[in-house]
Amino acid sequence: MVSEIKRMCKTLRLAYVADIYESIPFENPAQYLSDVLRKELALREEAKVERLLKKARFLSRKTLESFQWNEKIHLPPRLDSRELSALHFIEKRENVILAGSPGTEKTHLATVLGRAACQKEYEVRFYRVSDLVDALTKAWREGKFQQFRNKFKKVNLIILDEMGYIPFSKEGAELLFQLISEWYEQKSLIITTNLEFSQWNRIFVDSRLTAALVDRVIHHAHILSFTGESYRMTHALSRQNH
Repeated sequence: MVSEIKRMCKTLRLAYVADIYESIPFENPAQYLSDVLRKELALREEAKVERLLKKARFLSRKTLESFQWNEKIHLPPRLDSRELSALHFIEKRENVILAGSPGTEKTHLATVLGRAACQKEYEVRFYRVSDLVDALTKAWREGKFQQFRNKFKKVNLIILDEMGYIPFSKEGAELLFQLISEWYEQKSLIITTNLEFSQWNRIFVDSRLTAALVDRVIHHAHILSFTGESYRMTHALSRQNH
């Protein structure tokens, strides 16, 4: 009987029913069937979220609930932390720019927003910008650039971490510009940067390309400013003093 149930579940593509049906309390047929199917759906959703988190390739497992908002994070007018956490910007294909000195929790916030997006079943990708440019350049030289671009077709949110830490080659800058131009008004970006927009030509070399890129990035963007001392440095010093 058990093997027959497993075979039928496999045929019907019910991934979990064969494992859970014995653990569901029975009160009446309608309640039992409803609870079994509800559990099947819940487990499918959990598995999907896990797949999305794995594909996003975050560097930490921190969650939005653990993030500490403070007075050193300056949000733009008409946007508060609750609205940002609700992720409406993804539905609207808007961008979020997190700008400020190194160590001020920009990557932390970008990561927890990205993980929250996965929980809502959005497709997300997390990249250190330097790693993305290296991958783009490699794909271009191997004649696989189109194949690389196709990876983002179903992606809703791309997180570009540490824009400005490492300057690019002219080739790398142009390839990144091409990719971001394709995403313009089609996908949402979260970008963390330690540079003001006026300084982006340090990394993109070509001033006209830089101006065009900044124009696309900030057109539909919420810009958050992070001020104060490095969180990591402050906590390292406080530990030393105790």
